[in-house]
Amino acid sequence: MRTTSTDFERNWGARVSTNSAGPVSASELRRRVRAAEAVKAKTREMAAEHALTAREAAVKAAKAKEEADVTAREAAAVVLRLFDNDAELVSELLGVPAEELEREAKPVTAARAKEVIESLRARAERPRTTRTRKSRADAADASSSTSGAPAPVVTADDSRADVA
Repeated sequence: MRTTSTDFERNWGARVSTNSAGPVSASELRRRVRAAEAVKAKTREMAAEHALTAREAAVKAAKAKEEADVTAREAAAVVLRLFDNDAELVSELLGVPAEELEREAKPVTAARAKEVIESLRARAERPRTTRTRKSRADAADASSSTSGAPAPVVTADDSRADVA
């Protein structure tokens, strides 16, 4: 069925008249069409950007999960090796089923388990670095001396005299 110009005007005109007060010029229609196309293009661009960002996040999460899985398998192998492969004892200590521990530890080679154990021993042998803490009195003295006010001077007879 072919639409006549009166059908078009009737259908299009009804839509336009609800949005504006009067007839719309051809240039205004072209401007609105360009604006609608610009919104569509921007929406497509944002959707593509969102999909790309989500994909990158999924790849990062997958890598992190794989690294965590490897670390968990190595840890299971190391703890079993350190406890002379006594899966029942380790199972009780960790609250993890022995079958699960053995299944996780199985893919880890003995050489890799030894490497992890050596790195743990090296970390354990390193001296721990501790920060020295100032006592509260030392901290108070340090803050009062930096406040800009002159510090009181104690005289020989234990009376205080402010330094001017």
